[in-house]
Amino acid sequence: MKAELAQSWAGFWDQRTEREKTLLAWGGGVLAVVIAWSVLWAPAQDGRAHLRESLPTLQRQLAQMTAQANEARQLSAAAQGVAPTGAALKDALTASLGDHGLAATQVQVIGNVVQIQMKNVAFPAWTSWVDDARKQFKVQVAEAHVTALKEDGQVDLTASMQPSTAK
Repeated sequence: MKAELAQSWAGFWDQRTEREKTLLAWGGGVLAVVIAWSVLWAPAQDGRAHLRESLPTLQRQLAQMTAQANEARQLSAAAQGVAPTGAALKDALTASLGDHGLAATQVQVIGNVVQIQMKNVAFPAWTSWVDDARKQFKVQVAEAHVTALKEDGQVDLTASMQPSTAK
């Protein structure tokens, strides 16, 4: 196949005069330059111009996003430091008890303390809830009265929860 193609080309080329050969060579060179320009150089040059125009806008957007990310980190840290108090703490603890499948007999606010009374509750479930509430709401058990029931692991309890910042 290659030999046949080379022979066809040689036959075509040998039939041309010197003037035709010169014109074909120059025309092929110009055509190669035009193709290289339109396929390789022009798109790259247009892309560089576009990037040069859009780079300042992209840099401003990056600076703005960086500032927003820093502000979000600061606000996140500040939000984590705020513990609910009073009625908000009572509502949060009541909702959390419900989420953990625990039913409080009574939940009331006394000063800055939320008192929780529960009957016939599983002690392991209650301690797990206290740990979650401590982490989530930044509260601590100020006082607890726990009475064991005849059934293993079941207790009656009264616990006073206060914000961790209170002493």
